[in-house]
Amino acid sequence: MMAGLMALNALAIDIMLPGLQQIGASLGVEEENRRQFIVTAYVLGMGCGQLLFGPLSDRFGRKMPLLAGLALYLATSVCAAFVPSFALMLFVRVIQGISSAATRVISISIVRDLYGGRMMAEVMSLIMMVFMIIPILAPSIGEVILLAGEWHLIFLFLALFSSAMFLWTLTRLPESLHPSDRRPFSIASIAGGFMIVIRNRSAAFYILATTFIQACMFGYITSAQQIYIGVFDLGKLFPVAFAGLGITMSCSALLNSRLVGRFGMRRLSQAGLIIFTTLIGIWLVLDLAYAGVMPFWLFYTMFCLAWLQFGILGANFNSMAMEPLGHVAGIGSSILGFTSTAGSALIGSLVGQSFNGTTTPLITGFFTFAVGACIATVIAERGKLFQPHNPEV
Repeated sequence: MMAGLMALNALAIDIMLPGLQQIGASLGVEEENRRQFIVTAYVLGMGCGQLLFGPLSDRFGRKMPLLAGLALYLATSVCAAFVPSFALMLFVRVIQGISSAATRVISISIVRDLYGGRMMAEVMSLIMMVFMIIPILAPSIGEVILLAGEWHLIFLFLALFSSAMFLWTLTRLPESLHPSDRRPFSIASIAGGFMIVIRNRSAAFYILATTFIQACMFGYITSAQQIYIGVFDLGKLFPVAFAGLGITMSCSALLNSRLVGRFGMRRLSQAGLIIFTTLIGIWLVLDLAYAGVMPFWLFYTMFCLAWLQFGILGANFNSMAMEPLGHVAGIGSSILGFTSTAGSALIGSLVGQSFNGTTTPLITGFFTFAVGACIATVIAERGKLFQPHNPEV
């Protein structure tokens, strides 16, 4: 159920990638890079909305705010199918992103309510594995929908999926927040919770590291169509190439769920980050050697090798950021979600807007973000890597 709820976020982004050109043409958008704002608006809304739904879930429990968010997601999906202008589309996408924040922040809070330590990382890995199947399927679903009709049907499909998740949540989800753990919904209480998170060195810098890693994902998503179709001329094979990286991430998340109990979150994620950064550095050198247009087989091989670390980094960094915040899980999850989502959207969009007909802006952005994640991780661990803080972490 948690994976399905979080999948609503990925679905609202990835399913429309094949239709961006059609949506832009229908709404009078001539500049190709401006179409990316359909994705950016949604992600920014989702990031900001988490600052609201986190404290709400700490006060009123997890279930009711989650149902409210799903109802709003359903309504905005229907509205987006009938918007008459690009400006109104962006407005509706922001509201849709805000509504989907409930599924993102509350899902992580529920997992933290029920699990801790390596068990939390294992559960998060399994959730992320299912969650990452969506990028595999979503572009193909979008292509099939576009074969059956126009882009409006994509949003009606989102409405159908969200209505199913609403009914499942309504009938099957128990309340996971213990009454004694509820926090008052007041400015003083919320500010106090935020200060607890910000002052925790490990949580704050792992949130920052997560933001840099997510920026790689966002930079890729906004650039994917232009790179696969514009640079490599894949045409209808675009969903296949996109799915391949999703399969790579899912396998990585599954592998992490099997290894994290044995080796611990820190050893796995920190080793994965070093490998990730090294591979992207090599990839950047190759890209410059080929003047930004290397053979597709080489580009995709390096991409898959680097992306194989992504399932390890995402699940473990999220878990390590949340580990010390069990007593303020809602606010902690909201800050993690806001920073990693809105922050990654802002800096990741720079990659998309820098597209110049080559792959150089993408790979350069990846390398910059990977180095930033390394610096944040070193600060979080006070310069001592590969050291588990306790046997459960």
